[in-house]
Amino acid sequence: MIKNKLLLIAGFLLTGAAVMAQSAYQWKTASSGGYTYKYVTNDPSKSRFYTLKNGLTVILSQNTKEPSIEFRMAVRAGSNTDPRTNTGLAHYLEHLLFKGTDKFGTTDYAKEKPYLDKIDALYEQYNKTTDQAKRKEIYKQIDKTSGEASNISIANEYDKMIQGLGGQSSNAHTSVEETVYQEDFPSNAVDKFLALQAERFRNPIFRIFHTELEAVYEEKNRGLDNDGNKMYEGMSSLLFPTHNYGQQTTIGLVEHLKNPSLVEIKKYYHKYYVPNNMAVVLAGDFTPDEMIKKVDKAFAYMQPKPVELYNPAPEKPLTKIQTLDVYGPSAENMQIFYRGYAENTRQSLLLDLISSILSNGKAGLIDINLNKQQKVLKAGAGYQQMKDYGIFYLTAQPKQGQSLEEVKKLVMEQIDILKKGGFDESLIKATVANSKLALLQQFDQNAFRVETTTNEFILNRASKWDKSLDGPDEMAKVTKKQIVDFANTFFKDNYVVGYKHKGVDKNIVKVEKPAITPINPNANAISAFTKSILEAPVKPIEPKFLDYSKDLNFGKVGIADVVSVENKDNSIFHLTYRFDLGAYNNKLLPYAAQYLNFLATDKYTAEEISKQFYNIACNYSMNVGNEIVTVSISGLQENFDKAVSLTEHIFEVCKPNEKALTELKSTILKGRQNTKLNKAAILSGLVTYAQYGAKNPLNNVLSNDEVNKMTAEELVNILHNLSNYKHTITYFGPETLGTFTADIAKLHHLPSAFTPEAPAVKFDYTSTNKNQVLFADYDMVQSEIRWVRNDGMYNPDLAGKINLFNNYFGGGMGSIVFQTIRESKALAYSTYAFYSAPDKKDKEYAMIAYVGSQADKMNDAVKGMNELLTALPENEKSFEGAKSNSVNAIQTERIVKDGILAAYFSDKKLGFDHDSRIDLYNTIKPLKLSDMKDFHAAHVSGKAYNYCIVASEKNVKMDDLQKFGPVTKLSLEQIFGY
Repeated sequence: MIKNKLLLIAGFLLTGAAVMAQSAYQWKTASSGGYTYKYVTNDPSKSRFYTLKNGLTVILSQNTKEPSIEFRMAVRAGSNTDPRTNTGLAHYLEHLLFKGTDKFGTTDYAKEKPYLDKIDALYEQYNKTTDQAKRKEIYKQIDKTSGEASNISIANEYDKMIQGLGGQSSNAHTSVEETVYQEDFPSNAVDKFLALQAERFRNPIFRIFHTELEAVYEEKNRGLDNDGNKMYEGMSSLLFPTHNYGQQTTIGLVEHLKNPSLVEIKKYYHKYYVPNNMAVVLAGDFTPDEMIKKVDKAFAYMQPKPVELYNPAPEKPLTKIQTLDVYGPSAENMQIFYRGYAENTRQSLLLDLISSILSNGKAGLIDINLNKQQKVLKAGAGYQQMKDYGIFYLTAQPKQGQSLEEVKKLVMEQIDILKKGGFDESLIKATVANSKLALLQQFDQNAFRVETTTNEFILNRASKWDKSLDGPDEMAKVTKKQIVDFANTFFKDNYVVGYKHKGVDKNIVKVEKPAITPINPNANAISAFTKSILEAPVKPIEPKFLDYSKDLNFGKVGIADVVSVENKDNSIFHLTYRFDLGAYNNKLLPYAAQYLNFLATDKYTAEEISKQFYNIACNYSMNVGNEIVTVSISGLQENFDKAVSLTEHIFEVCKPNEKALTELKSTILKGRQNTKLNKAAILSGLVTYAQYGAKNPLNNVLSNDEVNKMTAEELVNILHNLSNYKHTITYFGPETLGTFTADIAKLHHLPSAFTPEAPAVKFDYTSTNKNQVLFADYDMVQSEIRWVRNDGMYNPDLAGKINLFNNYFGGGMGSIVFQTIRESKALAYSTYAFYSAPDKKDKEYAMIAYVGSQADKMNDAVKGMNELLTALPENEKSFEGAKSNSVNAIQTERIVKDGILAAYFSDKKLGFDHDSRIDLYNTIKPLKLSDMKDFHAAHVSGKAYNYCIVASEKNVKMDDLQKFGPVTKLSLEQIFGY
């Protein structure tokens, strides 16, 4: 799995200039439990940094709020360190670290090894052979030998152990500088978990390779269908003509994917997977003194080696504008990349700060001058920090009738304004305040703790954690003049501009499907190691359920109900008005919410409103669902009155703006065009059509003609009168119920009686009596297939069976569906199946399955899934693992803070007056595999299904689709209603 670094960066942990002596963040050294560690004073994560005798870095962050632990095993090895002749190697290796060792993943390694050695040799021969006929013959031998080896190997034993331990998020990712393995597990399973991880990295055996290789092919083909991915790779290659950031992609070149070398992968493993190049990172419910002893004992076998990491020649300065044109079926957009600086530099801090001055979602130059004024469909900026360099990026989508060049000109005008100092210096202070608020919220999460400290290790700056924590304060010291001076030296004709055009990409070369005979997953087999792990006793964790009568406070303000939870940890508040109406009651509501963003009042312009909220580090939003509208306000309690008063003022006196409405209509219509170019949206539309027919929730929207006829008066009238409709007020914050109700009564104006809402539109569920195909044509390499059928009204008695069935059948990497479709048959990179429960008691269940595969595999993929839908494979060990996982998930879950409010309203919609997990827990425990078989027979097997397929008519045959059922080709207007 590849992780996009743009999503990984912990954007608020900035690394800046040298920390002053008076900084609150100072390195200290301490000893405890026989180990010496370093820590930083006032670190909200309370992280301890250890270096073991063999060089292994261990970072521990204690957080006892819930009985679970987040784990990362980080390796400083990614696509940067791939050999030029074997790109994609680090990513291959990541996949293979799930395949076991000589102790697990096999029934008898001594018998298996000769087959694996033969496969290694065949791949080396295959790699060096150019004659296509001979290559096919060698591959037949690889396929045959792999099948023989699979009779001894055990597919997915690792996943089964993680599932049995109670892990909920097993995954890994590879990027330019890193490979990181990710798990979470219950805190009572520490010994078992560490034993598994220590064994996993001790002597990995690269078995079941050719089917996993096919999964990587599928991943590559999915990337070829991703226009954003093509843009990023193409622009990076121009931005970094020398560095591997631009010259090697993480997933690798097609020619290298077709010619893998297990010998080279093993060399890579032994070269980089050494303790002085790795880190164990843990955050959660443990005692650090005890945990470090356990980690040291588990990984003491690792022996250090000299490691030579990627050390590139410096890039020459860019001295001209370079242009890249990319074609594909998705919507047009424009991006600009500037080459940034190394981590932990003053320049990088300035670029991160500048990105917020330009684009922070509220008050940046791009936010105010382009998005608020609707001069483009959407625009933004950001800074992606890597080890050697960064990427400063600008992005924008054109509105109706606008060219990509015009969009570029508008974005670059904001750079010119920046260079001329056309921004308020208060933006710096506000950015710092918003950064600190975000950190206050994020450091409460174990996942955030391990992600940020892992990133510190990867970028080789764990010793600079003090500077990262001090980043916002260092940012506050930057002056406007310093920003302007820097901007004038940095922003020149030294960038790459990418234009994503709608059109046919004539350069796609997909990875062709090899002939693969399904392997034997040996699902009923179990190694002695796995048996010892799963059978080792643990002290059970007692579940903690909510008691709504005690965990919630109920009150009244006027005629409105109030539900609150006191925040005893910090000064953050979340206030919400929950209205009992939505788009089903009034189609104009979603458009009124959009319009609100562009409206002024008698005191403030729309731009000033955004700046006001940003300056006090608060947020407000109006969100419209089909059945619920929420107005939410959040921030620090010290700014509660200001934020609520400003929100109330906006809704009460916002003024019509005809120009803004004209632009909004254009934006809506352009957005609709873009949605029609989004294959995920199209597939979702097919599923909704299958469930409800031609009249359905997705196309319950205004027609384009009705959009054009909307008036400012009717939209503003909705906003002015919103508080007159029935709503509940919820509050999570540091104030008691009494203090809060007294305060909100002064700020929130309520009528003497609520206005009745308009009747909600009703949608009828379809009955699927025979198979049918709903097809949408889309220019793509892959095919996307979803099976869907409705299956009757909500029944709370089914909750336990559904939860366990989903876990066993199709809910994860250890599930029957994943093992069969991907592991055994290599038919897809992504596949799943689940029985979907409704969120409201008057709605129906649905059975949904999915396979995303190459178009030339579609028939095999459909056949493979249909076999599983028809007959449930029975595997007692997999079932016990799934059951243990389901029970563990409930035992270790702790619903806290405003999550209590969300759980209460969710249960209320389903008719519960108590925590529904109580019933779920009690009904799962007595279930047996025979219950899953009965459930499958009653609700899944022998049923008619709607096949929802998005694919290219050039790559799939209509005759093949007809074999699944009568084909209805839907137009985009039928799907979306416009």
